[in-house]
Amino acid sequence: MKLPSSYLPENIRSAVRFMVIGFTGSFVQTWFFMAALYFMNQPDQGSTLYYVAFGIGFVCEMIPNYFCSNWYTFGTRPNLKNAGGFLLARTVNLVIQFALLPFMVSKLSDWRDDIISLIVIFIAGCINYLICLIFFRKPKEK
Repeated sequence: MKLPSSYLPENIRSAVRFMVIGFTGSFVQTWFFMAALYFMNQPDQGSTLYYVAFGIGFVCEMIPNYFCSNWYTFGTRPNLKNAGGFLLARTVNLVIQFALLPFMVSKLSDWRDDIISLIVIFIAGCINYLICLIFFRKPKEK
């Protein structure tokens, strides 16, 4: 018996797997970020230690995310090409979040901050997926 998802085109299934990995990664990143904040005695938002804690969460999330993206999302093996592409995609994602979030909060001041954050994360995630698609392509079979 086939799963209902098996009737969907592969690019849709790949995007869904990417979102599952992304949601899981968000929880991992948040947990490490909160743990780092706790061990740093809850530094003020905007302080250097606060950003160090964010960076710890970001890096701790990237490592399993990279391997899951290879094996689960795209069905590829880790290599230098897709590792570089993954780092590029994650850097673009981070820059988009840091640049777009304050901009959208200032322009959409009537909206709730959590809704704006979700929109920004969705936009960054879509761009991240498109960049990863380029670097995680399976080699053509001969």
